[in-house]
Amino acid sequence: MPCLATSDRYTIALPQGHRFPIAKYELIREQLLWQGIAPPEDFYDPGLCAEEDVLRVHTAEYWHKVRDLQLSPAEVRRLGLPQSEQLVLRSLSSSAGTLQSALRALRDGVALNCAGGTHHAFANRGEGFCVLNDIAIGAAHLLHHGLARQVLVVDLDVHQGDGTAAIFRHEPRVFTFSMHAGANYPLRKEQSDLDVELPLGMGDAAYLGQLQAVLPGLIERVQPNFIFYQAGVDVLATDKLGKLALSPAGCRHRDEYVLGLCHTLGLPVAVSMGGGYSERIADIVDAHCNTFAVAYALWGAASCRPLPAASPSTAAADAHAPTRV
Repeated sequence: MPCLATSDRYTIALPQGHRFPIAKYELIREQLLWQGIAPPEDFYDPGLCAEEDVLRVHTAEYWHKVRDLQLSPAEVRRLGLPQSEQLVLRSLSSSAGTLQSALRALRDGVALNCAGGTHHAFANRGEGFCVLNDIAIGAAHLLHHGLARQVLVVDLDVHQGDGTAAIFRHEPRVFTFSMHAGANYPLRKEQSDLDVELPLGMGDAAYLGQLQAVLPGLIERVQPNFIFYQAGVDVLATDKLGKLALSPAGCRHRDEYVLGLCHTLGLPVAVSMGGGYSERIADIVDAHCNTFAVAYALWGAASCRPLPAASPSTAAADAHAPTRV
């Protein structure tokens, strides 16, 4: 019974010709409704992430510069997005989407954010279109409130989850696993708890074989009781920035394998969308929607229910009272 976090704040105006496909967030929601994958009642607006959750992960100096639109020109270039009030609200909303997905996954087994996966955001800076690290914010919230004992981040975006790895470098309760194209952005890699670097041009069979060789043993070793899954679709052969060669079917099989393991093992999983930069935005949206379709096939199609407003474990995250869209 997936709950799907989405918001009109996810889509903001960007300069003409900007390479970040910001329109995909609205199109994902429209496609899920049009295809009948998700009913309207399963979508909810997660509100805005509370500042206390942001500051568990990001430095006050960096957050205040973001909030007050005081990033330097060099910091804006590194980020790759123009700073604006809309970008601040988008980042807070997307982070709230992953945090709220984590809380709902604890109850329902799975929940998905129609955005998120901003794994290039470090504690003290943003990079690669990532302002705030939503997965880190969600994981820190669970740990702070005693809602998770051991978190596993499964990051299958084509680019290394460098920001997430750096944030949790000294946090043994969060194990970061990144399987990504080796000779790709970021040029300077961080050290995740486990990095699997893939050769350029790897296709479906080899990719899925590598994943199947690693993930079950990793889960057995780490013994997580919560998983964050970064399901970037920039692994597609059509992706302009990816350098791998998965087909749409191969990308879907990846999701079926990861989410199938979570379902079989009874591990709650919060899913965020991550990257996707194919020339045709339809290729990006279709691949993302496949992730949602897989979740519905595994967990069923019962309607999403709101979290209890008075629940002590969710009071901090529900400070902004999520509303239906």
